[in-house]
Amino acid sequence: MFYWLTALSDGGDFFNLFRYITFRTGGAFLTALIFGFLFGPPLINVLRKRQGKGQPIRTDGPEGHFVKAGTPTMGGLLIVGALLTSTLLWARLDNPFIWIVLFVTIGFGLIGFADDYAKVSKQHHDGVPGKLRLALGFLIALVAAYWASAYHPEALQYQLALPVFKNTLINLGFFFIPFAMIVIVGAANAVNLTDGLDGLAIMPVMIAASALGVIAYVVGRVDFTTYLDVHYVDGTGEILIFVAGLVGGGLGFLWYNAPPAAVFMGDTGSLALGGALGAIAVATKHEVVLAIVGGLFVVEALSVIIQVLYFKRTGKRVFLMAPIHHHYEKKGWSEPQIVIRFWIVALILAMIGLATLKVR
Repeated sequence: MFYWLTALSDGGDFFNLFRYITFRTGGAFLTALIFGFLFGPPLINVLRKRQGKGQPIRTDGPEGHFVKAGTPTMGGLLIVGALLTSTLLWARLDNPFIWIVLFVTIGFGLIGFADDYAKVSKQHHDGVPGKLRLALGFLIALVAAYWASAYHPEALQYQLALPVFKNTLINLGFFFIPFAMIVIVGAANAVNLTDGLDGLAIMPVMIAASALGVIAYVVGRVDFTTYLDVHYVDGTGEILIFVAGLVGGGLGFLWYNAPPAAVFMGDTGSLALGGALGAIAVATKHEVVLAIVGGLFVVEALSVIIQVLYFKRTGKRVFLMAPIHHHYEKKGWSEPQIVIRFWIVALILAMIGLATLKVR
């Protein structure tokens, strides 16, 4: 919205600053951060009063989680509210990729909100039926995949781009749409599975989003794509502003989610943020790189898949408990140890993912 102030510029004054993505990125970050600090306490108070007993704690979970009983959930509303406000204020609203990412974020956020509401109101860990959640998620992803493909350069439409092998494009044809849908829905659910400890999910989300934001900015500039030999997608640079709002809102949320958490992210936040990561990857044609920068989420999801399949086949467990962060809890690691070490892993993987921009 603030971009429209450039109409008042003569080319050399303050209003000219709003032309630059980097300036508006800084504005979006500060706006989202301030939003988080201002609205965090009142939101938590409202959630605490409305939810009563807070998020139900699984009886079959780690014993240390019982002390968290009564903690309110749906804290993802703070993050989504911050990034939505900052994006609408600072991004160019004539950019289709901004609306695609916002559509996915809000859509998955609504699914998560319904799931959280069902859990809190019933005081049971079963929320919206899993099949319905997946069906709605795939429907949102279907719209987003077609929408993004329509704005990709003709040479890249329905193509799968690979990191490192930068001149290689795999023509998926019609199958690109279901592939993109799996990327978006898979990312949403992988982040959802990771959100099991105080502060565990939000920092890796911010790290992965920051890496994808840099990629979006690079991919949206002809000079950078020429130098780095990556595929150019006009308009994706604006996604960096959305990412800045996500990071600012995420830091504001982490202030209240740091152990011991005053509020949980809930499915409202985890599904929304995971879906956003998937949508950014599809928009920038970096779906494979998402598996690297978001590798922590991939491992968390795989640990659940492996555990379920192996148990059904043999009646035994590979991990003491899945997702894998609970396995380390069962092994005696403290919650801060797990959270901080997983943050470190997420940072390493994000740096590896960014390195693929230059490697050839």
